[in-house]
Amino acid sequence: MTDATPTDAPLPDAPEDRATAGPFDESEANPVRPYIDLGGIKILPRDGLNLRLEVEEQTKRIVAVGLDYVDSTLQVQPFAAPRTIGLWEETREQIRAQIRQQGGRVEEREGPLGPELLAEVPVVAAADGAAGKRLARFVGVDGPRWFLRGVIGGAATADMDAAAQVEDLFRSIVVVRGGTPMPPRDLIPLRMPSTPGAA
Repeated sequence: MTDATPTDAPLPDAPEDRATAGPFDESEANPVRPYIDLGGIKILPRDGLNLRLEVEEQTKRIVAVGLDYVDSTLQVQPFAAPRTIGLWEETREQIRAQIRQQGGRVEEREGPLGPELLAEVPVVAAADGAAGKRLARFVGVDGPRWFLRGVIGGAATADMDAAAQVEDLFRSIVVVRGGTPMPPRDLIPLRMPSTPGAA
C-alpha cells in the first residue's frame, strides 16, 4: 500500500453539487451578493431571518451563529479540516455517543445534505423542572479544508416545507477558511458583523 491516506480514514461527506449549490467555499461564492460578514462564515440576508451570536462566557469569544427562520432554529459552526480527510463521519460518532450518554435517542439517516442524525435530546424545563424531549437534526458538510456543522431545531425537524427552507439557508452559507494554518477541528474564528446593524 503506497497510498498516503489510511484506508479507514473518513472520506469527505458532502452533496455532489456542493461547489455549485453550497455550502460554499469563499472561492466559490458570488462576490456581488450582499453577505453579512461574520469572519469564518458569511450569511446571505433574507426576509424573516434573525441572527444571534452565541458567546462563550469565560473567553467572550463567539462560538456559534444562531439563525432563527421559518419557526425553526439553525445553529452553525465552521471548523478547520485536513485537506483530504472529512470530519463529518467522526463527528457523527461523537454526537451519537454524547446523546446516548444523556439518555437521548439518535438515528442516522440519509438527508438532502447527505448523512445526518435525527435525535431526541432530553431537556429540563426551567420553570417546573419537568423533563421532556426535544427533536434536533444534526447536519454536516465537508468542504475544502473546512467542515460546516449545523443543528436544526423547531419546525424544520418535522415539517417538510420548513425543512427545505432551512436546508436552503444552510446551503447558502459561505465558509471563509483563510490561509492561516489551523489544527483540524479548531473552530474557524467568528466575529461581530463589521457593518453596524447588519445583524
